[in-house]
Amino acid sequence: MTIEEFLAQWNDTSDVIEVHTSGSTGKPKRLLVEKRRMVNSARITCDFLGLKEGDTALLCMPLDYIAGKMVVVRSLVSHLHLISVMPSSHPLKDITQPIDFAAMVPLQVYSSLQEPAERERLMSIRHLIIGGGAIDDSLESQLQQFPNAVWSTYGMTETLSHIALRRISGENSLLWYSPLDGVDVSLSSDSCLEIYAPQVNPEKLHTNDIAELRTLPDGSKEFRILGRKDNVIDSGGIKIQAEEVERLLRPHLSCGFMITKVSDARLGEAVTLLVESDDVDNILAVCKHVLPRHWVPRHIFPESHIPITETGKPARAAAEALANKRLYSI
Repeated sequence: MTIEEFLAQWNDTSDVIEVHTSGSTGKPKRLLVEKRRMVNSARITCDFLGLKEGDTALLCMPLDYIAGKMVVVRSLVSHLHLISVMPSSHPLKDITQPIDFAAMVPLQVYSSLQEPAERERLMSIRHLIIGGGAIDDSLESQLQQFPNAVWSTYGMTETLSHIALRRISGENSLLWYSPLDGVDVSLSSDSCLEIYAPQVNPEKLHTNDIAELRTLPDGSKEFRILGRKDNVIDSGGIKIQAEEVERLLRPHLSCGFMITKVSDARLGEAVTLLVESDDVDNILAVCKHVLPRHWVPRHIFPESHIPITETGKPARAAAEALANKRLYSI
């Protein structure tokens, strides 16, 4: 979709506009959302970041999805000067003017850091928000040194982009997400995050993200995401989050790896590690040293390549299938 096509839809007589989910957590869905709710979302973000008339905003994401659409709506609502470039892994390649606000995915940020000129332009962005995928620990450590504000976002298409931000740059960098104004969060009985943001969606939204929630002395709430409910390994009655195991291993393993699971007659499911290395004995020793006893993988399988999706995310279903195939072909 071009910006002209989106603006034509935005300015027509309809009260709603069509958006599509990315399909990263299931089949892509078609949604009709009210334009007034997109305006509400835009105002909440612009007010939080202090964006004002005349500030520059960079559009470098596809307009087929909500993230790109919302950059345009924020520009319309707050009268920002919109600069549009073709979506690519190097969105700052030809940028010469200062940028006050930009939204990018982790791949764009990572790629920009590899080129000195682009790195300087990235560091000069006054407010950089990053969403659409997990931010790797090594990438986050680089961004912590940035002089301006860098934010990790939490949200989805149904919340019309993000509903919470986490500062990852400077001395005020955080591990917890802070909900934006008008957003309430809670936990379901299975510890998954629930979102009530009536200005952007009239329904209470139930996610599959297992979260930890805390209430601050002033009554406000913060949360952090532990992982997807789909990625829980139920091993002998002990529930183990694959992403948490990976987080503990990441500082100690230099090779590519992924935690998955296999069927186990005694335990039900067994923690399994796929690694891009043949040094299984040393890797097992590392696991025993840094992991709780029940988290240590029961199986370690060397692989030439760890399964990933086209967008670089862990291909969890493919990894589980591969691990089960390896186990039962031995």
